[in-house]
Amino acid sequence: MNLPNKLTLLRIVLVPVTMALILSGHFYIGLGVFIIASITDFLDGYIARKYNLVTSFGKIMDPLADKILVFGALLCFLQLGFINSWSVIVILAREFFVTGMRVVAVSKGNVIAASWWGKVKTNVQLFAVIIGFITFAQESGVAILIGQCAIYFAALFTIASWAAYIVENKEVFKD
Repeated sequence: MNLPNKLTLLRIVLVPVTMALILSGHFYIGLGVFIIASITDFLDGYIARKYNLVTSFGKIMDPLADKILVFGALLCFLQLGFINSWSVIVILAREFFVTGMRVVAVSKGNVIAASWWGKVKTNVQLFAVIIGFITFAQESGVAILIGQCAIYFAALFTIASWAAYIVENKEVFKD
């Protein structure tokens, strides 16, 4: 197993650690672990491309690891009452829908590659979660509102990304 794939696995392993820290009220330590996990996302892609270490495992597991990381934090924020379920449902629905589109495309001999929208969406989500960590730790009304707005903005951007994938890949829906 090459280094980029090990970094992807590390990101997945750090998810339950991050979740345990959030749920036990250790937001800043959890934030540190989340940031380290987020950095592995950048590093694994950079190293894989630079040293021609791109693998089938990495192509599938890297974006999955990103989703697991974001959802782990969002579900903790939801459980703690910091955010409403609609934002998590929207983000989850988009991921299932786009994954479904990719499966249909592959069954037709096509591939839907990650787009600019998808990459920016992931970064917006990661940044929103980081803001959430910082603001929810403050436990003041204004700070919590700022964190909620960041998460809700990420959900709205996720909807825009979803729409872009549909428009850019409308041939998937044709038989």
